[in-house]
Amino acid sequence: MFQKQVLRFLWPVRGCASLPAPRRPCSSRPTNQGRPPENESLLESLSLLGVDLSSARRRQPGVLRRLLTNERGLALFLKSKGAEPEAVASIISRFPRSITRSCQHLEERWTLWRNVFRSDAEVLGVLSRSPESFFRSSDNENLQENISFLRTLGMTGRDLHRLLTTAPRTFSNSVELNRSMVEFLKSMCVRFGGADPQSFALAVISRNLYIFIRSTGRIRANVDFLCSSLGLSDAEALGLFHGHGAQILDVSHESLKKNVQRLREKLGSLGCSEDHLRRMILNYSPVLFVSSERLSDKMDCLLDGGVPLEKILRKPKILDFSLDCLRERLLHLNALGYDFQRNGVAVLDTSKKRFFSKLQRLSPDTYG
Repeated sequence: MFQKQVLRFLWPVRGCASLPAPRRPCSSRPTNQGRPPENESLLESLSLLGVDLSSARRRQPGVLRRLLTNERGLALFLKSKGAEPEAVASIISRFPRSITRSCQHLEERWTLWRNVFRSDAEVLGVLSRSPESFFRSSDNENLQENISFLRTLGMTGRDLHRLLTTAPRTFSNSVELNRSMVEFLKSMCVRFGGADPQSFALAVISRNLYIFIRSTGRIRANVDFLCSSLGLSDAEALGLFHGHGAQILDVSHESLKKNVQRLREKLGSLGCSEDHLRRMILNYSPVLFVSSERLSDKMDCLLDGGVPLEKILRKPKILDFSLDCLRERLLHLNALGYDFQRNGVAVLDTSKKRFFSKLQRLSPDTYG
């Protein structure tokens, strides 16, 4: 146990068995009227740990007025897991409330996370990127219940790993709140005539890891809008939301409506019908993530580069690439006289390595 570690730590550390004794606050430090002053002893201790006090004040100022904190115990705990002093200071600076967690709480939470992650280093990696994910909630029992609930859905350890890494706030939700989202997703499946609601819900969650940190109201509004705006049949809606359409379910409702309308206007200016719009979104709905201005610029770039409009509509995934990337690739391909009408646009939807490998095959003398 880390409490037994020899005190070779870089900072003066008391034992981690309990919170330190109350400190005397400094009455001379300026404070907001009606609020207690900051704890001078705590500020000195945090300074020794290298904490950015200005950042801590900006994020969670109330913590600096507390009389009982565990910053030294937290530092020793994280050090025992392999954290460098700079990492500890950064974690506290960005989420000061971390110093209010007791050592017992830290041990219990770490054990729960380690049941999902493969090593202490992986846990530290997430903490370093997002301290909030580990320290935001103090309810370890709720964390355990959420892990158990998600496993009952058929989520594997790898799935939980992805969820904790990408959308850790999911595990701060109450189990009831997460369960209500799952039930809503199941009801979507039933609404569109699906035969396996649980499998549908799991597929949506796997494709959109942020789904649990959005409201069912937002998801419902987006589903209703897409179905009505695009005139989707039940079969089309089921296929869309079971597949890549799951990725856009959590988009801001106003942004989704705006992007659909702007895409409709852009395609209309090119002589396309409503059916073209519907087919384009059904082919690759994440095209709606692209801002309307960037989308228009990318389509113009492709058209000017000799890519037929019908090819773009059939494979809109190429619009995921940056404008600079598309320009560079079109420059290379046009120099070789590449015929998009005959050869298609799959060459544009590849990694940089594969793209230049393709160029080498097309023109060994130029790109060999």
